[in-house]
Amino acid sequence: MIEYENLKKFNKKIFKKYKLAINKFLSSNNYILGKNVFSFEKNFSKYIGAKYCVGVNSGLDAMVLSLEALEIPKGKEVLVASNTYIATILAIIKAGLIPKLIEPSIVDYNIDVSKISKKISKNTKAILITHLYGRACNMDIILKICKKNKLLLLEDCAQAHGAKFKNKKVGSFGDAGCFSFYPTKNLGALGDGGAIVVNNLKVYKKLLSLRNYGSNLRNKKKYDYIGSNSRLDEIQAIFLNLKLKLINRINNKKNILARIYDKYLSNEDIVLPAKNKKIYNVYHIYNIRLKNKIIRDSLKKFLEQNKIFTDIHYPVAPHIHKVYKKFFLKEKYPISLQIHNTTLSLPISFSHTSREVKKVCQKINFFLNKKN
Repeated sequence: MIEYENLKKFNKKIFKKYKLAINKFLSSNNYILGKNVFSFEKNFSKYIGAKYCVGVNSGLDAMVLSLEALEIPKGKEVLVASNTYIATILAIIKAGLIPKLIEPSIVDYNIDVSKISKKISKNTKAILITHLYGRACNMDIILKICKKNKLLLLEDCAQAHGAKFKNKKVGSFGDAGCFSFYPTKNLGALGDGGAIVVNNLKVYKKLLSLRNYGSNLRNKKKYDYIGSNSRLDEIQAIFLNLKLKLINRINNKKNILARIYDKYLSNEDIVLPAKNKKIYNVYHIYNIRLKNKIIRDSLKKFLEQNKIFTDIHYPVAPHIHKVYKKFFLKEKYPISLQIHNTTLSLPISFSHTSREVKKVCQKINFFLNKKN
């Protein structure tokens, strides 16, 4: 059997050191916002190439708090890709702002930079981009658009720990870089967790306050803002500090497996992930696209029958969900629908072997060649 993901198998490599660190933590008498969180924040900001890092309890909260800390007036618009995960759009709504969807590029599935300028209005105050599947957006053009139109730039890096555009890591380009440490991420914790990286000291200090009920940084019994309880947990920080030491190995291994898929998957019915020399893709997800939904669903079923398990990121476009329809009544998003209906995510974890990936390719090629 080839599982889509086996977190236990990989995380087991870290458990010995983790248990030692946990035992030390248990006797510390400092369980909230202690030295483990501060150590991870320092290490992660250095890894990304940003001045400051604020650990929070999820990737969603990382985006919500960033939007609040940047003081975007309520009711203003934030541009966002129409095929992103629902959390990106949810963050905008939670922050009291209006999400305005922009179609992705059918080539790389990230926000289509050629369509951004047309969507900017007097009410637009920011762009929240998603580096989807672990692939960086075209930052040259996005930065030019933001500068020209005086827009804030936030980066959803939930799937892109260590991804680069022109050798610069994502998260370090905009006014805030937002990360998730959900267990399946390339840098995943043992539960929920998130972080924000910024270069602005004022924004950094406000984020520190917002994550801790809005408390005054000098006097915790006074409150400067209406904040949240969104602190990265010490236990998760311990694990993340250990795993951060392995992140380059994880990303490199995923690139090795991706090259095997690129080499051995050969059929006109498959669209492979696009290549770009300016981009270092960390392949949180190795995403292929099929000609239509029927072929995609049939292939997924065939692979399951052969004990090869895949996933779909994501089966339903955000604007289709009943609860979100009211926000997007006026426009249609055919490219987003096409991607959601035809995409299939193949096994590509640190624990997978080259042999397993070659077997996946063999079964996919067999199915599609037989179909034709």
